[in-house]
Amino acid sequence: MPNHQTAIKTAYFSTLGNTALAIIKGLAGIFGHSYALVADAIESTTDIFSSFLLLLGLRYARRPADKNHPYGHGKIEPLITFMVVGFLIFSAVVIAYQSIQNIRTPHEMPASWTLWVLGGIIFWKELSYRIVLKKSQEIKSTVLRADAWHHRSDAITSVAAFLGISAALILGKGYEAADDWAALFAAGIILYNSYMIFRPALGEIMDEHLYDDLIEEIRKAAIQVEGIKGTEKCFIRKSGMTYHIDLHAIVDAQITVKEGHALAHQLKDYLNEQFPNFGQVLIHVEPDA
Repeated sequence: MPNHQTAIKTAYFSTLGNTALAIIKGLAGIFGHSYALVADAIESTTDIFSSFLLLLGLRYARRPADKNHPYGHGKIEPLITFMVVGFLIFSAVVIAYQSIQNIRTPHEMPASWTLWVLGGIIFWKELSYRIVLKKSQEIKSTVLRADAWHHRSDAITSVAAFLGISAALILGKGYEAADDWAALFAAGIILYNSYMIFRPALGEIMDEHLYDDLIEEIRKAAIQVEGIKGTEKCFIRKSGMTYHIDLHAIVDAQITVKEGHALAHQLKDYLNEQFPNFGQVLIHVEPDA
């Protein structure tokens, strides 16, 4: 399963990156007196746990179909995505609470060198977002898309921290809390991204109709099979990185049941050949008159 291998390698990339960044942010935030960086470190720590969940989910999703799971185990992916969203919401609440506490309490000015740390973090997280998003689009993985948005969310919170620290340093004494306001703003961004991650995963669990472009490709491919005159209903269910298809194919009304059965198998084999990420393909034969 090359798609699953790609997803697992990408998940390892995210896990290692999040672990390194959580340590760097935490140390820089503590020694540089920046709660915005500490808040960033909290989010990266939750990202580590979510990355482990991601790896476990992807390994489970690799299991082949069996008696109890005839469509495979791919639905674990959106379920893992829901758990990732839970981690994001938890981290946003923790960051918001601590930010409000810090705004009310006088504290030291952030160190100027923390801006260099944040600049490097922003660059790396945006690069990670683009790498993981590209992989998620290549293999049609909802859970990798969620992981990509994790990276983008981290980049945004780092930008907020950068702006907050810059404001505190430029405006000087009395504006130390600008750093904390930036962390509070970052918490709001995290909550918004949580919804953006949650929505497509919910659609996948509910078998929402989201695949008009793919249906058009299926219809065009179907009529390439000799004996298939057209198509009617076409339903798609996504399970992880696999698509399960129910297709009504139109054939000559005068052919025998045996001939219609053979055509259905030809069409099924052709679609599986043209679309390697298809799982179960169910063909229902319809007469043309």
